[in-house]
Amino acid sequence: MTIARYFAVPMALLAPLAMAAPAHAGEVFGGVYKHAVATPLSLEGGREQGVDFQLGFRGGRLFPGLGLQPYAFGALNSAGDTSYAAAGLSWKFGKTLFVRPGLGIALHNGSAAKYDSPDRIALGSRILFEPELGVGYRLGDRSSIEAHWIHMSHGTLASGQNPGIDNIGARFNLGL
Repeated sequence: MTIARYFAVPMALLAPLAMAAPAHAGEVFGGVYKHAVATPLSLEGGREQGVDFQLGFRGGRLFPGLGLQPYAFGALNSAGDTSYAAAGLSWKFGKTLFVRPGLGIALHNGSAAKYDSPDRIALGSRILFEPELGVGYRLGDRSSIEAHWIHMSHGTLASGQNPGIDNIGARFNLGL
């Protein structure tokens, strides 16, 4: 199964939302992340390797003044480990310095097994929750940078196996 199939579902789910916003209101973003970082929220760190290269789109605000924006992105792992695509909603608080929490759903090509594996994180489900948090700085009218964290897990809803996975990195955002 190719990673392109994982991008298709989140993009199809967000297409109506992205089209509802003016074209100039969105932004593209890209980032580089350390893959499978050990944190208190994930039981696995270091079992998978490499960096994740991320590319995505964030639509315009859905409700004026609220700061709620739809997003979709894909992340490709350099070591051939778990790659994923996600779609969800994010909120931006602040202007020059900002915080951007988000919540989405991710599809991945890693192990969906419900048992441990010596070389892959057994995530227990193909579909995972994808909370994220960014702290950023606006560089100009159309550009900003963020320190960014992504967590993926199913919260033991799909099985008792729920190690989760955390990726930490940096994003560059460019307004359209």
